[in-house]
Amino acid sequence: MNREFLLNAAFLVLVNLLIKPFYVFGIERTIQERVGPEQYGLYATLFSFTFLLFMVNDFGIHYFNNRNIARHPQLIGKYFPNILVVKTLLTLMYLVLVFVAALIRGFEPAIFHLIFFIALNHVFISMVAFLRSNISALGMYRTDSLVSTLDKLLLIGACSVLLWGGFFPDKFRIEWFIHAQNLTWALTALTAFFIVKKQLKAPLNFRLNWPQVLVILKKSAPYALAVFLMTAYTRFDIVLLEWLLPDGRHEAGVYAAAYRILDALNMAGYLFAGLLLPMFSTILRKEEIQPNGGAISQTLKPSNPQTLDLLRFALQLIWAGTVTVAVACFFFRTELMLWIYPQNGTAYYGEVLAPIILTLVPFSGIFIYSTLLTANDSLRKMNGLFLVGIVVNLGLNLLLIPQWKAVGAGMSAFFTQTFVLVAMMVLAKRELRLPLELRQFLKIAAFVLLVCFANWALYRLPGFGWLPKFGAAIATGLLLAFLLRMINLKTTLAMLKK
Repeated sequence: MNREFLLNAAFLVLVNLLIKPFYVFGIERTIQERVGPEQYGLYATLFSFTFLLFMVNDFGIHYFNNRNIARHPQLIGKYFPNILVVKTLLTLMYLVLVFVAALIRGFEPAIFHLIFFIALNHVFISMVAFLRSNISALGMYRTDSLVSTLDKLLLIGACSVLLWGGFFPDKFRIEWFIHAQNLTWALTALTAFFIVKKQLKAPLNFRLNWPQVLVILKKSAPYALAVFLMTAYTRFDIVLLEWLLPDGRHEAGVYAAAYRILDALNMAGYLFAGLLLPMFSTILRKEEIQPNGGAISQTLKPSNPQTLDLLRFALQLIWAGTVTVAVACFFFRTELMLWIYPQNGTAYYGEVLAPIILTLVPFSGIFIYSTLLTANDSLRKMNGLFLVGIVVNLGLNLLLIPQWKAVGAGMSAFFTQTFVLVAMMVLAKRELRLPLELRQFLKIAAFVLLVCFANWALYRLPGFGWLPKFGAAIATGLLLAFLLRMINLKTTLAMLKK
């Protein structure tokens, strides 16, 4: 299982490294520079606002589906058409609730068309997530990796024409970006639909089966709550910035500019989680059945060596990368932001990036542990952690934003994510009887300290430009990861031969 994860993780990262960085820093960054921080801040605010109701549209169905189809692939023909019907009903409900919420919030009527098309983006995103959950659950990991980049590949093409094609002499409008997203997500959903349809042995039957619909909704409800709670405590920041401050849309734009880097780097954790969920689900499913066919008590089961090996391997691999990049971006934050945003960037952009980029480390750990707990069906307890995370995040934002503005929102994000990660690690230890690995903890702590010291020394090194020193910081971090066996080349090669 480690070998399968490693091969597909490598393929996934390679494919995404070829496409997504250019989208984030070539397309999205250019659009923000063209429209300015206020207009992009409005877009980012509306995107987060509509995303807060994403639970209604998604209802945790793709998590439920991924876990169940990975365990019982023969059920795809039964679940797939019924879930498509359910998602159509949920979409209508979601769109109505978005407009009701927008009226209650008091957004001006002139931007309601933006709210509709941004909400429509979330509808397509949710549909693609559901369709991809079928692809990965059936073990088609490389196909899933390619589909995961298709929307960005199409969006790069569409936005390149809008930005540099010379067909539109007027100033770039944020509406063009939103409509390009609508088109590319719709085409991605259509492609994924035909991939899944090809795997079905029987023709699709879209008759509304209410008993089956109710069963799906009932089983998906815990996942829906998890989606909502996780969404809420990660999306409050930018909504509260726009709401609490007189210059809220400008601050939201600056925050979005810094958060874009976190989002781009976070993609690795998100994609890893998509690979790990069916793998953890398969391992834990085998663990539930004894060799003689009897079920093992979930409350008394010991940790499975396969589960522990995969968890340890995934954490070391992802933290080797995220710690290296996060610390380097923290030390060179001002230079980095002025380089990425030459027109609008200031030293303040670097101040905002500082706490946000450090959030990458706990965020990546949460992706791994939440996937493990989801596969273990520990959603109720995990939802309790997310609920506490919302309270912590909301309290910190209300305390820090009025005084520190976007920097305060970044500080709130870092402390909240760190708190949630630690709580999630404790919960995973209890639920799966994971051993306390002191040696593993000390190795990771030593790695973090050495990376920080190396970056500090490189940053203060005279006689070189910041960009060569930044590159050296990344290279040093990766070298330390190999030396401390965060990335164990011998073990990796051994797994590839299995």
